Amino acid sequence: MTTKIILDCDPGHDDAIAIMLAYANPKIELLGVTTVVGNQTLDKVTRNALSVAKMIGMKGIPFAKGCPRPLIKEIEVAPDIHGDSGLDGPKLPTPEQQPIDKHAVNFIIDTIMSHEPKTITLVPTGGLTNIAMAIRLEPRIVERVKEVVLMGGGYHEGNWSAVAEFNIKIDPEAAHIVFNAGWEVTMVGLDLTHQALATPEVIERIKAINTKPSQFVVELLDFFGKMYKQSQGFDYPPVHDPCTVAYLIDPTVMTTKRVPVDIELRGELTVGMTVADFRYPIPTDCKTQVAVKLDHAKFWGMIYEALEIIGNPDE
Repeated sequence: MTTKIILDCDPGHDDAIAIMLAYANPKIELLGVTTVVGNQTLDKVTRNALSVAKMIGMKGIPFAKGCPRPLIKEIEVAPDIHGDSGLDGPKLPTPEQQPIDKHAVNFIIDTIMSHEPKTITLVPTGGLTNIAMAIRLEPRIVERVKEVVLMGGGYHEGNWSAVAEFNIKIDPEAAHIVFNAGWEVTMVGLDLTHQALATPEVIERIKAINTKPSQFVVELLDFFGKMYKQSQGFDYPPVHDPCTVAYLIDPTVMTTKRVPVDIELRGELTVGMTVADFRYPIPTDCKTQVAVKLDHAKFWGMIYEALEIIGNPDE
């Protein structure tokens, strides 16, 4: 059995690795990649996604371009982490593929409505604007989606403010819609992804694969690591977004805890905070869970395996 997913992303160094993992792992059936404003502007992140597709020889997967701005807030990007292009570091190949002639929100809706109920998982690794818009445009998708596994938030950690994570903070209204829609949500937040560190041992193992895509990842992580050290003081960069895909490949790669989660919209200091309520007892109708602990070796093993499967696509 494969897991059918739509990957909604804003590449982004870690989004690029998430694309590779989703494409290469045989347990994942990637139905499409949608892009959304986030780490950089929509045009930049869309080009980045298509460049990654070219790098790994990705064929037959539709890419759809989505929302160019948050629902209400002004655009807020992250050049101090991802650079001016959104994917600084390696030389990006010129894309061969173009986005399909359909807005990402419509692609998400049409794909969900044309498949059997409870067969598609949404995997957002950027801001939640596209997903929120899809809910508003076609509310029936909520009861048809199997689950939402997203990278965002943090029950004890923030990075774009003292208490808020970037993907949630840049469009908190969209996050509020998604978390309160009534479907199953797994929040893979900073508490978990800060454990997914690209240590020197990880880099050496990727380097040893010795392919063009693996070298591309090494160059990605080299730039990413320097920016994380400079801006957030990390010795090794946390590779957030592939954790979502890894969970769908093998849920034992992390432990989760079922708790209610909501999004703060009005706090003077806390807008975008993912408020997780760990108080006992947990409501029986709770639809949200948070990721807690990562199996580091198992996670990176999936990345190595994906890169080995991808090989050198041009050869």
